[in-house]
Amino acid sequence: MSTQQETFISHLIELRDRLIRALLVVVVVFVCLMPWAGDIYDILAKPMMDTLPEGTHMIATGVVTPFFVPVKVTMMVAFVLALPWVLFQAWAFIAPGLYAHEKRMALPLVAGSTLLFLIGMAFCYFFVFGMVFSFIAEFAPKSIVPAPDIEQYLSFVMSMFIAFGVTFEVPVAVILLVKAGVVDVAKLKEMRPYVIVGAFVIAAIVTPPDVISQLMLAIPMCLLYELGIILARWMSKPVPAATESAYVPPSIEDMDRELDQIEASERTDKG
Repeated sequence: MSTQQETFISHLIELRDRLIRALLVVVVVFVCLMPWAGDIYDILAKPMMDTLPEGTHMIATGVVTPFFVPVKVTMMVAFVLALPWVLFQAWAFIAPGLYAHEKRMALPLVAGSTLLFLIGMAFCYFFVFGMVFSFIAEFAPKSIVPAPDIEQYLSFVMSMFIAFGVTFEVPVAVILLVKAGVVDVAKLKEMRPYVIVGAFVIAAIVTPPDVISQLMLAIPMCLLYELGIILARWMSKPVPAATESAYVPPSIEDMDRELDQIEASERTDKG
């Protein structure tokens, strides 16, 4: 077996071990949270329940839906709680193959993108859901008693979490484009009008058909684009070399003294 094949197989074995370690922690956290699966779903459903008429509850149309939906939510929470360990395993696998400057750049980007994704989910849960559900409840006819299905509610919540989480990754995407040399900061500024239009188009596609949710997705996207430009400008500033700035050219007297020392050394060697 050649050296390349042995190296490739060793990388596959290490990848398998890292995946198993990450999966084990997720499973352990999931098992620990399972006794409170119903309470976890109640927390997720709280923004919707706060806008429903008093005495109204959500419904489950499937036979096993009341069991599987809280299990899915608990699994999602377990993955989020175990995410630092999962990212550590991913970092431990790829770090040996990176150069020093790539390590300095990759670690902050991975940590920053993860934090921004979680902030996007939190923004959606604490601010967007309440306003969107209240807006929908106000426009619902009085003859209708809303009773959302828990499975459809979970699907809606997951799609919104992903949409806002990805939206909050805009600064990271801008920085990567600048660092990769695809665009520069000046070009990003020129693209600002197109980005604003694109943000509202994306918001209209991925959010419910109401103005509130579309504005609450499009406006943060535009603001985060501006933040990405600021960070990209700061990170792309050339760093002056300390050795060049500290260099002082020798004077004529120093050069003559150096030549005299060389000549004296040569005469000593001949003698």
